[in-house]
Amino acid sequence: MEVKPVKKETLTEQIMNQLAEQITSGELKPGERLPDERSLAEMFGVTRSRIREALRALSLIGLLDIRPGGGSFVSEQSAQIPKETILWSYHREISDYENLYDARKLIEGTVYLSCFDRRTDEVVDTLQDYAELLFSLDTNKVSAERFSSLIDEIDTYVGAHCGNGIYDKLMQTMIVLRHESALQILSTPASKESAVLWRVKVLKSFAQDDRSRVVSNVDGFFANSISQLTTE
Repeated sequence: MEVKPVKKETLTEQIMNQLAEQITSGELKPGERLPDERSLAEMFGVTRSRIREALRALSLIGLLDIRPGGGSFVSEQSAQIPKETILWSYHREISDYENLYDARKLIEGTVYLSCFDRRTDEVVDTLQDYAELLFSLDTNKVSAERFSSLIDEIDTYVGAHCGNGIYDKLMQTMIVLRHESALQILSTPASKESAVLWRVKVLKSFAQDDRSRVVSNVDGFFANSISQLTTE
């Protein structure tokens, strides 16, 4: 008899499932505005970061439209979008973190290099500010959720300034897909310190006119991340 391994759903996936079911069933209508993040967090009994993660994922598969400063709305096209889209299936089927990190290295590395090639003084200054913020963190006190949220913010900025809309969307997709593995890696102060070291190296390299240094630091970051994950 052939069976598939039973997989435990994460909190984010459970939230996605419930919201997607209400959208695809028509309970939530196209154009309808969802409650704000704080209200949804209270309704589901989870943190706002979990809600934000689920909303971002549903936006990427086309079920929601997120309007900065305006909230999240059911997409007008949601009735025509099957629940089992490629991204949805991929999000639910991740079980091999090494494969995930291979994909991350390819996509995120490409996005960072594209941003480096198109960097402006403003982008360089902003990334140096982020590097200083990371370096100032007390890794003994900052939570994995807060640390991961800051990394997401940095990568979202890099994606938005890479000069390629498709790369930007791919970066947003990887931010959603990597969430659970990132929290697993960042569960100890030592792992956060290591992540800070490599992230700061990557960000600082934007201030230098040496593309190969960016490549080297990105490679080092991912080599360190996968080693942290496989030794857990």
